[in-house]
Amino acid sequence: MKEHIVFLDRAALIAALRPPACEHTWTDWPDTPPELTAERLRQATVAVVNKVRITREALARAPKLKLVAVAATGVNNVDLEACREQGVAVCNIRGYAEHAVPEHVFMLLLALRRNLVAWRESLRQGEWQASGQFCLFRHEIHDLAGSTLGIIGHGSIGAGVERIARAFGMTVLVAEHRGAPDTRPGYTPFEEVLARADAVTVHTPLTDETRGLIGAREFGLMKNNAVLINTARGGIVDETALIEALKTGRIAGAGFDVLSAEPPPADHPLLNLDLPNFLLTPHVAWSSREAMQRLADQLVENIEAFVAGQPRNLVV
Repeated sequence: MKEHIVFLDRAALIAALRPPACEHTWTDWPDTPPELTAERLRQATVAVVNKVRITREALARAPKLKLVAVAATGVNNVDLEACREQGVAVCNIRGYAEHAVPEHVFMLLLALRRNLVAWRESLRQGEWQASGQFCLFRHEIHDLAGSTLGIIGHGSIGAGVERIARAFGMTVLVAEHRGAPDTRPGYTPFEEVLARADAVTVHTPLTDETRGLIGAREFGLMKNNAVLINTARGGIVDETALIEALKTGRIAGAGFDVLSAEPPPADHPLLNLDLPNFLLTPHVAWSSREAMQRLADQLVENIEAFVAGQPRNLVV
């Protein structure tokens, strides 16, 4: 049987895609607005998506669809319950960014702990040039060595962060699930991680359980010299609470690669948060050229495995 594969947002993946080893047609769309999703999937047996939403309504109008192959790890853009009800399998990509995202985490972490943005601004203002000594002591600098990193979410990316942290000489605490009745060996209770860590980094998927995982209460548990890194999903952190925590000095800084709305509207409050201790990048931690090629290769392998009757990386 010939598979009809439709990639709804091909522009989201800068990588070469080899043809799957099965009889197929393949249609690429650079991007797909919501009103065209159902029409473009009408004859598809396999839908490939990165961030395009696959809704219950779109699924109802795609009677031939058998597989949604998500070209990402997160699957919060797919109505999983509707897929279960309609017998549509969903698979995702795993492990491809185990180097890219951890490196981005440490780019943000080093910039915050060593006050990179503030130092750059001091130079722009001519403060070093006007100084009476060989260096400035305008902004605090802290070492990573000897500090404590709390990791929330310990999959392949969280484990990659841990490896780098230990190479820097950091103490690592891996958080147990919030509210868990017991703490697994090698894990630390969630609240204790927040209280002890000099830096906290988030690596969980966005689910009903993790939405709003870090809010005003959690910021209240953190040290006031701690920083928060989020390269996972925007909805995991309460953004209003984050702004308040930064402006009041409840925490020392934050580095984010994700927002609750993407792409964000021009008036998104975090876009306009002009503070030297807040760093924002546009959801690019995952997107090194090497990581994207690994993603592309695994995507095709997932499709081939499904067609061969040996599905892998299934979410549904």
